[in-house]
Amino acid sequence: MKPAPFEYLAPTTLGDAIGLLSRHGDEARPLAGGQSLVPMMAARLARPTVLVDLNRIAGISGIVVDRETVRIGAMTRQGAALASRELRAAAPLLAEALAQVGHPATRARGTIGGSLAHADPAAELPAVMVALEAMLTISGPSGERCLPAGSFFAGAFETALKSGELLSEVHMPVAACEGQAFLEIARRKGDFAVISAAVRLGFVEDGRCSVARIVLGGVAGAPVRCRESEERLLGERPSAGLLAAVAERIPASSIDLHSHHASRDYRRRAAPVLVRRALSLAVARVAGGPRAAAP
Repeated sequence: MKPAPFEYLAPTTLGDAIGLLSRHGDEARPLAGGQSLVPMMAARLARPTVLVDLNRIAGISGIVVDRETVRIGAMTRQGAALASRELRAAAPLLAEALAQVGHPATRARGTIGGSLAHADPAAELPAVMVALEAMLTISGPSGERCLPAGSFFAGAFETALKSGELLSEVHMPVAACEGQAFLEIARRKGDFAVISAAVRLGFVEDGRCSVARIVLGGVAGAPVRCRESEERLLGERPSAGLLAAVAERIPASSIDLHSHHASRDYRRRAAPVLVRRALSLAVARVAGGPRAAAP
């Protein structure tokens, strides 16, 4: 199929892009990598009358890593982020998730900000950003505002972005001495995840857990943070029994997504297994164990 007729606009500054989106309101859509929007337009599931291309705008792409913070421009290609050694060292959880996003061809065009703003429940990056406690910079007609990733995702394909606003940057703390792991279940390599788990663990010198973040993707309209499971870990030394008990604390009520890819019941049964494996892998990585293969 072919997309419905639309007007194509290609601003060269962020301010111009915001102005165009504000002027045209709900009739306009921004174009980042186009890996989701263009197929939707071709199938006429999306029918914007104005397309605002962000690809000629300078200053909203690139990766900057310092001692404490990772900053990623929203128009940074997923492939470029995956290839960054600095990013892999500072945010290994993000790098591991990026390797699961689509295929090399899609990552070559897809952008970090585009994936987050699209807010597909099955996408890898939203859950990872919540686990990493990322802050998202939103630019709009009234200036800039920052939101934690946990407040950005409002539901399936819904975010906190208002009319005329764009996601312009993502920043997160550097992960020092943490064990991080991302695992997912998908029908085929490169498919959207049926369910995913993003885990961060940090420990103090006596081996007790001081940082615990467990976030599920693909189980609800927005990423699900498993706070009860996190609290069970804090202050404890990890063991196989403890990790299994933590994984079983995930409330089934938080997993309510049902689709033709997998039933709600399947996701509820798979979640504890995937979380236990991700926790075990994160613990092994803190201890200097294998970094590639899950247990």
